[in-house]
Amino acid sequence: MSNVPDFAFGSFDRICSTVALTLCPLVGGVDGIEPVCYSRNVRIADTLLFQPSTVVIHLISLIMTAIMIYHIRSKYTAVGRKEIIMFFYLFMLVTIMELLLISGIIPTSSNVYPYFTGVHMGLVSATYWCLLLNGFIGFQFAEDGTPLSLWSIRISSFIVFAAVTFLSIATFRGILSFDPLKPVALWVVFFIFNGSALLIYIILQIVLVVNTLEDRWPLGDIVFGVIFFATGQVVLYVFSVAICNTAKHYIDGLFVGTISTLLSVMMVYKYWDSITKEDLEFSVGSKLNVWEVKELLSEDDVTGIGAGSGLYVQQQQHQHGHQRGSGSFGYGGSPAMGPYGQANYYE
Repeated sequence: MSNVPDFAFGSFDRICSTVALTLCPLVGGVDGIEPVCYSRNVRIADTLLFQPSTVVIHLISLIMTAIMIYHIRSKYTAVGRKEIIMFFYLFMLVTIMELLLISGIIPTSSNVYPYFTGVHMGLVSATYWCLLLNGFIGFQFAEDGTPLSLWSIRISSFIVFAAVTFLSIATFRGILSFDPLKPVALWVVFFIFNGSALLIYIILQIVLVVNTLEDRWPLGDIVFGVIFFATGQVVLYVFSVAICNTAKHYIDGLFVGTISTLLSVMMVYKYWDSITKEDLEFSVGSKLNVWEVKELLSEDDVTGIGAGSGLYVQQQQHQHGHQRGSGSFGYGGSPAMGPYGQANYYE
């Protein structure tokens, strides 16, 4: 840890010396900033694959995200279904982009690497922004599922994506007054803007549960999500070098941070699922009601019905017919059972 520089506002030197983020080869110097310790690579078919353990977690993240999207889409009438699914689509895109960049599939020496990294940074901020806007859905500032609600999230998220992507590429390439040696604006967006969006979302959901819902169990999902995310961030930016040295370069903080991020996203789904109830009246594929007669009517009850309404008796006779003189349907025998469990009586 002695080789790790001190923390400084607006500087990625300390962070990139601890963990290999996608933007680290593009800021802080001509050749970027290399971490003190990072996960070893493997050779597959004459191709070097970096961060192999973290790549496996990213593949698992894609599978889990697809499963969560499927379950969200199946809840046809749940509140905020179309809004929250945008967050998971964005998270899936972030995962794909990060997988391509950290694995070396898109090499850092490639001319397109800065542009892909800029898109990745834009998607990260758009994902945080989309999550923030989803935090207002429960307060019904706009009716969920309406064009106002959906397009306000889509358009604003795209604006955030485009702005942060431009800022990132301009910083990496030194366009206008942006400088890769002093990426202060990008640092502010990456930590302060994204962190503030997440913090506001958490506060909004706590207020929603406490003031609106009778059930307090969703607070547990929020707490676990915060614990998973905070643990991942601490491991990522504080203990990454220690983990890397202890594990002999097989894993580093990026591996643990990716797992923690996946768990926190899963808790976002778990929380949303716990506070939304599907309207069964309009749900697709609901089972038909099965009626069951628990007990037969007594002879006095049925006699009373027959005496009070000759039409009832005539309808029963018309449906089932007379079978006089038989043991089952005779005058003095036991009543016969109808097709739905009711007793048939004939005069």
